[in-house]
Amino acid sequence: MTGGNCRKVEHPGASYIVCTFDPAKDNIRLFSNNSAGKPYGSFAALRDALARDRLSLRFAMNGGMYEPDQSPVGLYVEGGSQQKALDTGTGWGNFRLLPNGVFYIQPGAVGVMETKAFAAAGIEPLYATQSGPMLVIDGALHPSFLIDSTSLKRRNGVGVDADGKAVFAVSDGEVRFHDFATLFRDVLGCRNALFLDGSISSLYMPEWQREDSAFPLGPIIAVTAVMPD
Repeated sequence: MTGGNCRKVEHPGASYIVCTFDPAKDNIRLFSNNSAGKPYGSFAALRDALARDRLSLRFAMNGGMYEPDQSPVGLYVEGGSQQKALDTGTGWGNFRLLPNGVFYIQPGAVGVMETKAFAAAGIEPLYATQSGPMLVIDGALHPSFLIDSTSLKRRNGVGVDADGKAVFAVSDGEVRFHDFATLFRDVLGCRNALFLDGSISSLYMPEWQREDSAFPLGPIIAVTAVMPD
């Protein structure tokens, strides 16, 4: 099944929706708070706010983990303004299943990079969100992933393929980290990929009449377009 930028992919025995966008042509951005300084919290709220500026929401996905107040966990940059600093700490939970990493957007380009490498590179992104764990690091799977793990969750993430395109994927059902990571590396051709979140994984795809709204959202990755006159 295909439609526009998105398609269904089977791997192995599980179904995923995969959407690919070219940063040289598509306007990929991050959104967190509205003009009143409050979290958008939903795709509908973001869509309506964009419409007031004559922008359409072509695609959106939850864009990383967030605190109870819906503010981002770890690095968050929007429009070149850093709102949260890079988090290099240790601890528990998926975010700190190290190595974690950063999805970043530059004019005409996107990237996924492990956190320490990102810090060392001195990149000043236009947009960025930090999450974890990394799924694929320079072609290698995260060392903690087990092929027979019993931890099954709905998952979503982002990678960058060999053509420099942003590749977003969300599982239709519950999958292992290992299987999700091999989807990005072996099927989608991403040498670097980042986990965005688990059970709250949400997707906005108007071309497929899909608008997930079961959970409040923190940061949102979105693809926008100027509305025709």
